[in-house]
Amino acid sequence: MPDARAETLRVVQLNMGSLLERDWERRRHEVLAWFERLDPDVVCLQEAWEDGTHPCSAEWLVDNAPGGPGRWHWCFGGLPLPEPLWPDRSLRFGSAILSRWPIDHQELVALPVDVESPDPLRHFESELLHARTAGVDVYSTHLVPAPAHAYHRVRQVLAIDEAVERTRDPAASLPVVLCGDFNAEPGSDEMRFLMSLAVIDGRSTYYRDAWAAAGRTDPGITADPRTNPVCAALNVPPKRIDYVLLGDSFARRKGAGRVLSASIAFDEPLTGILASDHWGLVVDLRWPDRPSG
Repeated sequence: MPDARAETLRVVQLNMGSLLERDWERRRHEVLAWFERLDPDVVCLQEAWEDGTHPCSAEWLVDNAPGGPGRWHWCFGGLPLPEPLWPDRSLRFGSAILSRWPIDHQELVALPVDVESPDPLRHFESELLHARTAGVDVYSTHLVPAPAHAYHRVRQVLAIDEAVERTRDPAASLPVVLCGDFNAEPGSDEMRFLMSLAVIDGRSTYYRDAWAAAGRTDPGITADPRTNPVCAALNVPPKRIDYVLLGDSFARRKGAGRVLSASIAFDEPLTGILASDHWGLVVDLRWPDRPSG
């Protein structure tokens, strides 16, 4: 029987909350249980961290993943938290990318912040992590969190678009894959700009929202205090703030980059505890040039 995944790239997106939320030592086993269920090819994680005495929290997942320590190739990129919020200057807080294939190139891009503001949350250094793996350009990002900081998220998505254009390989066999916790809802200027639904400062760009491209008409809520008690503790309304976005696949050979499916993941406990205060996403893309083996 033909392998249904032979010409498919499976992408998983999750803000795993490994530093600021409780019970990571238990929740990390839940993340691995979902990895085993989903069997992803590429994983984008946010809120990974390391400091002078602790290895990266994503490294534990890599070392303990189903299939053994050699199952994943990975990279991490993080930046310090604002000093008033986290005095340990050795801490790095950011994104990790896991891949079945070796990571041939990685780069960390610091996104704009408001250094003049007295509010330390406006100094939160957000990141864009780029990894090239199996000829595919994958990006993971995490934008500033406060709902009122839309102005800074707009500046950040403009910087993301510039960085992707600078670093992506135009000859890649798939469009770029851009995942993350954008802390912005679909109707926001930030997300509308990325999806070519808004022009900002005379600029426009085009990424496809995998959720919509898969034909999903349900809201795709990823921060849901009604059903996620970890999220409920934050006292926020239900929102869709996590995305898998894709570059333009127009006229690509054999339908490369077509979104085959998109679903919510990490939304039920497999080990007795939820993985995160976020639900995650799993997206399948058509990839005719997927490496064999």
